[in-house]
Amino acid sequence: MSFYHAYSLAFAWHAMSIPFTIAAMSTELVQRQFGMHVQNYVASADHAQGERLERMLALLPFAPEWRVLDVATGGGHTALAVAPFVREVVAGDVTIEMLVAARRFIQSHGVSNVTFEQAEAGSLPFVNGAFDLVTCRLAAHHFLQAAQFVCESARVLKPGGWFALIDNVTPPDSLAAQHINAFEKLRDPSHVWEYAASDWEAFCLAAGLTLRHVEHHHKSLDFEPWCDRMSVPALVRRQLRVLLWHAPAAAREALNPQFSSDPFTGPVTFTFGELLLIAQRPPASA
Repeated sequence: MSFYHAYSLAFAWHAMSIPFTIAAMSTELVQRQFGMHVQNYVASADHAQGERLERMLALLPFAPEWRVLDVATGGGHTALAVAPFVREVVAGDVTIEMLVAARRFIQSHGVSNVTFEQAEAGSLPFVNGAFDLVTCRLAAHHFLQAAQFVCESARVLKPGGWFALIDNVTPPDSLAAQHINAFEKLRDPSHVWEYAASDWEAFCLAAGLTLRHVEHHHKSLDFEPWCDRMSVPALVRRQLRVLLWHAPAAAREALNPQFSSDPFTGPVTFTFGELLLIAQRPPASA
């Protein structure tokens, strides 16, 4: 290993030693990070489409009178996909720049039943029982209070309302989870924590929701476009490659990195676990 590779490895492993203290995170960091990369997320093929989004739409029992909240709407792709099935979608996001871009994107498709509100996931600015469905897709690993987000989602649901989540998940192995979260956080400082599927199930049960459907999937990502979305500088990209190359066994099995040539310069793909979870607030007692 060259000196440069050794230096990159040392720096990358130093990133893993930094405690993931949620209290040290700030909403302002999330706003700043995503505010700088708005168009990258609007244009992202990974966010615009995907088998899990289509699967989520197929599993939910939509009704024309429904009112839906899409939490952390980002580029607005989920709100856009849901809009044809319901009366109204409220697209919420903590980042104003994201809401502006999402509005422009959705309106460019001729959709008029989506409104936009600044909303923090852990403290939703809506009254109890306001929605028939709450969705959140590929965003919850940025939330400072993931369990509180699920409680807030349950609160704003009507009795019998639905909760649908799609997000990256880690294996239950603690070392693998630490490594994968270090990998994510090195690329994006606003990343908070990627939970295991069992954590999300526990959050739902604690919030009084009934699990209706859970699916586990794996999605393959191209390394360079994944970095491009956050404008990752060259040195950090090299450090991220080190974390893939030297991942411990359980993390390597989960990430499944594929190097076509030189691991520090050639094309790379890797895999994230992805969860599709649908839960329901119990209907009102007869």
